[in-house]
Amino acid sequence: MSNKVLIETSARHAHLSRADLDVLFGKGAALTWKKDLSQPGQYACEERVDVVGPKKTIARVSILGPTRPVTQVEVSLTDARTLGASCPVRESGDIAGSAGCKLVGPCGEVELREGLIVAKRHIHATPEEAAAFGVSDKEMVMVKVDCGGRCLLFGDVVVRVSPSYAAAMHIDTDEANAAGVSGEVYGEILKV
Repeated sequence: MSNKVLIETSARHAHLSRADLDVLFGKGAALTWKKDLSQPGQYACEERVDVVGPKKTIARVSILGPTRPVTQVEVSLTDARTLGASCPVRESGDIAGSAGCKLVGPCGEVELREGLIVAKRHIHATPEEAAAFGVSDKEMVMVKVDCGGRCLLFGDVVVRVSPSYAAAMHIDTDEANAAGVSGEVYGEILKV
């Protein structure tokens, strides 16, 4: 394996807990599979929610399944400004002390005291893929992307290693637009 990693754009989305799914879509509601995502067992759902911030609402935000223990909403910095929220840049799951928002579904509303974040750019990899890349779990690397005239060096990229992952770097829509990422793009992993 080379030091090239597939780069994927992760648009705004929500991960719901079982309890919040019940409130938003009705008791016993199930998430409806729409399409598989690159990470094994993860999928985009047909269901959508509105995310309400202090300033504005972003309608019809995608939900990713399956359910998680705690509800979390991931947005770009541009989205956070639109909502009027001050969101920290965090790894997925690290929501303590983060911004709050309201989620509105067809059957109810959920007020989140925390859980609204801007996802830290990261690389998913299995232990074998990480070894081939020459990186380890939680290591910070840089990734060089060259998309026809918009060459960009992403710093502060955290490596996340798990047997349940598949090799891919995830960036948000702001980052993808800055680098001109469109279609199938690979970045070069550089050690810090």
